[in-house]
Amino acid sequence: MFKTVLIANRGEIALRVARTCREMGLRVVAVYSTEDRNSAVVGLADQAVCIGPGPAKLSYLNLSAVVEAALATGADAVHPGYGFLSEVPDFAEACETSGLTFVGPPAAVMDRLGDKSSARRAMAEVGLPMLPGSIEPIVDADMAAKVAADVGYPVIVKAVAGGGGRGMCVVSEAGELPQRYREIRTTAQALFGDDRVYIERYLPSARHVEVQVVCDGYGGGVHLGLRDCSVQRRRQKIIEETPAPSMPASLTEEICEAAVRALVATGYVGAGTVEFLLDGPDRWYFMEVNCRIQVEHPVTEMVYGVDLIREQLLIAAGNPLSLRQSELIPRGAAIECRINAEDPARDFLPTPGQLTELRLPGGPFVRVDTDARCNSRISPAYDPLLAKISVWGPDRPQALARMLRALDEFHAEGPGVCTNRDFLRTALRHQPFVAGTHNTSLVADLAPALP
Repeated sequence: MFKTVLIANRGEIALRVARTCREMGLRVVAVYSTEDRNSAVVGLADQAVCIGPGPAKLSYLNLSAVVEAALATGADAVHPGYGFLSEVPDFAEACETSGLTFVGPPAAVMDRLGDKSSARRAMAEVGLPMLPGSIEPIVDADMAAKVAADVGYPVIVKAVAGGGGRGMCVVSEAGELPQRYREIRTTAQALFGDDRVYIERYLPSARHVEVQVVCDGYGGGVHLGLRDCSVQRRRQKIIEETPAPSMPASLTEEICEAAVRALVATGYVGAGTVEFLLDGPDRWYFMEVNCRIQVEHPVTEMVYGVDLIREQLLIAAGNPLSLRQSELIPRGAAIECRINAEDPARDFLPTPGQLTELRLPGGPFVRVDTDARCNSRISPAYDPLLAKISVWGPDRPQALARMLRALDEFHAEGPGVCTNRDFLRTALRHQPFVAGTHNTSLVADLAPALP
């Protein structure tokens, strides 16, 4: 087992990883930008290294600075968290060639699955159902028009290297396609340094679900159930839950077993998530693989009683899976809400600023993941996630009631700072959500009611 872990991230996930490392007796090294010099993880870590100024491309995305910090502090392993460098194959490879253990899949596997075009090819080869569309990248507007005509409108144009809801666009009719195709390629190049795109059929009223999978380096793999993450704004999740409601047990098991088989077949190592779209009662399609820990992992931990960060670290250290599928029995239901510093009435525009008041919920079976404190500054340089509130209940109705109570207790205030708390409460009370029959159109359905 390694002795020192460098956490190549910031915010709540850096703090989350640090806490498990401390529980395991591991020395913690934090990296931080000048914007984050007073962050909670810097205070908790055994050692902290400044890796650059505020802009992420000069700090948290600076691959060389992170690797140099790990080597200078004597780290044995690097945990990437989510976002930033977590799914960059070159970073995993740089760690490996520098003698550092990367807590995640091998660089070659990440390269294959992180590229959405090659991931579609790989998952099709192992038998996962695909949405109609292109496997290979679209090379020009003529090819885009042909694929879209074959698939049938509406279609969605997606960046091969995209993620986090960015680099994609829905096209409803043929006349829009040439311009949208050019725009997405330009956006993809600017955001990801890769202008390749692909096209697939767009399902306007689908459910978005995902399987949490953990694999070791010895051909073993297990799943920890199905999460529903259909409540999204700008194609980014804001409410997640497990188990996925209104799902027949047989369908859940079919999807989960397929996800495990698929990742094991690719040589995946560590915690990963396979995402699917559900269209109707029994039609499901592969969407993508996330080669990292997910933002929403707390709900799975609450229902299964497993520390997923601990499992990541143990597997990265070369241990076989300690989990057995027969022993992974879900208990109750859990829901997570992402509290973002943003204004739903202005198309969820981020609202950075300094917090002058912050009250967090408590009580039985309430978990809050945040590094925010009173007088913390919410920086415009990073994602506006302020806190994640997760709750558990013996069943979904009780979990829902507990979440509504927890949101009532949450309060954040500061000059110019808004949060999406009230919007989340509205979404949780929306009848389709209460009934567990909601889909990815929920936020759009609620938009007309916004001031």
